[in-house]
Amino acid sequence: MKRLIAAFLFAMAAMLAVAGTAYAQETTPEMLAAASKEGKVVWYTSVDVKVAEVVAKAFRAQYPALEVDVERAGSERVFQRISQEYSSAIHNVDVVNSSDASHFLYWKQQKWLAPHTPPDVMRFPAQFKDPEGYFATWRATLSVMGYNTKLVDAKDAPTGYVDLLDPKWKGKLVKSHPGYSGTSLTGTFAIIKLLGWDYLEKLSKQGVLQLQSTTATPKSIASGERVVMVDGNEYNMFIEIDAKSSVKIVYPKEGTPFVTSPSAIFAEAPHPNAARVFENFLFTAKIQQLTASEGGTRSVHPDVKDPPGRTPLSTIKLLPDDPAAMLPQIADIKKRYTALFGN
Repeated sequence: MKRLIAAFLFAMAAMLAVAGTAYAQETTPEMLAAASKEGKVVWYTSVDVKVAEVVAKAFRAQYPALEVDVERAGSERVFQRISQEYSSAIHNVDVVNSSDASHFLYWKQQKWLAPHTPPDVMRFPAQFKDPEGYFATWRATLSVMGYNTKLVDAKDAPTGYVDLLDPKWKGKLVKSHPGYSGTSLTGTFAIIKLLGWDYLEKLSKQGVLQLQSTTATPKSIASGERVVMVDGNEYNMFIEIDAKSSVKIVYPKEGTPFVTSPSAIFAEAPHPNAARVFENFLFTAKIQQLTASEGGTRSVHPDVKDPPGRTPLSTIKLLPDDPAAMLPQIADIKKRYTALFGN
């Protein structure tokens, strides 16, 4: 009887979400019991592996009967992998997190996502959650510039994107690739809207070292491989700063791309109950604060506070992401960018 009741509640939740009435879906004892029988959740995520493991460790501690299989890659690789799997009728992923918010619009259009609204998401501002309950912003970051403070004096440091075209930076810049990183794609799209393709064409003549991920570029300037970073995850810069690396964040004077990174459950999830338990866990104030404090991410949870020393978002000129506008342009952006900067 309990199983029938649980199944009925899940069915009602799906029906209401599809009808546009998303409501909180608690982690019930019945859901947890069913999840324990499934034994694990498979999580595809683009967050830095160190942050992912912090989350996975906390989940295992709270739910010792459940394992987390972490599959980490850049957002565009996550998208590619899921597309390849689903084209072959392979359903491995339970929960997905990507820094390319347009992915969730596409997956929703394909009817690949399951409606589910974690209780904490009910308190999120409307712009950070799907009105039908298919996805919500699990984390956010900024695509920032930066430099190595041992190799660049503060008075000589660039203050914005246009400054990077100065001949003195030729052969000294590092940038991530929008063909791999969702943060890079979102940030590059914002730059294109702001400064146009002409800017990127000029930048490509600066001998830019091309790396894949926005998690890699902060490490490049921290090591001294390159001295100035065109773009990188703000949260990875926080991680470097907390580790006493000689790096400094630059919020470009033209504006800093704000990157939302949603999370969702797949309708064909092989561990559907464990997926719901995990999704609820991800959005709790406890885990949102953990990833903000130890992982350097930004949170839209109303109860989460920025750690001391972080620049408040209210003081930064932000360039908001626009996944709906970016979605139909993604293939062209990747093609044109690769023609300028290489793979």
